[in-house]
Amino acid sequence: MEYLKIDGEFPRLSNCAVTMGKFDGIHRGHRKLVEKILERKALGEQAVVFAFDVSSSMILTGEERAHLLESMGVDVLIECPLNDQIRHMKAESFVREILIGDFHAAYVAVGEDNRFGFERKGTPALLREMGQKYGFETEILSKEMDGHRKISSTYIREELKKGNMEKITSLLGMDYLVDGVVEHGRGLGRKMLLPTTNVVPAKNKLMPPNGVYVTVSRFGSQIFQGITNVGYKPTIGEAFVGVETYLFDCDEDLYGESCQVYFKHFLRPEQKFSSLEALKSQLLRDAEAGRSFFAAENNFPK
Repeated sequence: MEYLKIDGEFPRLSNCAVTMGKFDGIHRGHRKLVEKILERKALGEQAVVFAFDVSSSMILTGEERAHLLESMGVDVLIECPLNDQIRHMKAESFVREILIGDFHAAYVAVGEDNRFGFERKGTPALLREMGQKYGFETEILSKEMDGHRKISSTYIREELKKGNMEKITSLLGMDYLVDGVVEHGRGLGRKMLLPTTNVVPAKNKLMPPNGVYVTVSRFGSQIFQGITNVGYKPTIGEAFVGVETYLFDCDEDLYGESCQVYFKHFLRPEQKFSSLEALKSQLLRDAEAGRSFFAAENNFPK
């Protein structure tokens, strides 16, 4: 997959099936749009996701989003900053200059509430009208629903703040994840507590509440169940939010390995203990709770 970050000129593409939006999180509604452009590959069209980059507090970072879309089969991901040029471009100009002029779009799929262009005057109806004029097909998709509520990034953010990981899995169509590289910590875990892997999330990554979670970690083709602490580790004291995971039944050296940590279930808030011994006792209880969670049902990443 080509991953293109716009800094000035737009790429020149041809015969594209395009979907566009913020794509923050790739929830079930986004997935439906991506599936539509993937269907067009059978017609010889390139599947292109045009994502407006909001840069802060992302459910998925740009890199996480790119990895996910690549795994789904997308050909090109174009990440475009919402700068003044884009914010002040009239909707009709955006269609003529970018969708037609640069991308030569043959097909465009958008959600029913999609808005683009200056003062958000670009609508699905405008896209359909201009498509009829300029020769591209427009498909407008209804919102995915969770009961009576529309699935949206705002809804997911609300549930993430609560640590409601099961609901987030339902809304995303996959488990919430943190992607990173295993870094060296202080070594206290291996020496005095439980051996752990440490990942530092990106600064623009929207994290769940600090606390302990039941998780699954992927290292390439290897998958390990475990428990993960999100936060500052107050008993020890850190100056940054970390993602520290105790992997069940793993004694491998994983430093420097790429890792995806999938969050399944919230166990308890992060707390400060009176001693390392008290912390270790609690971690052992957390680990037992984690094992019980996995024993209850097949809780691997979705």
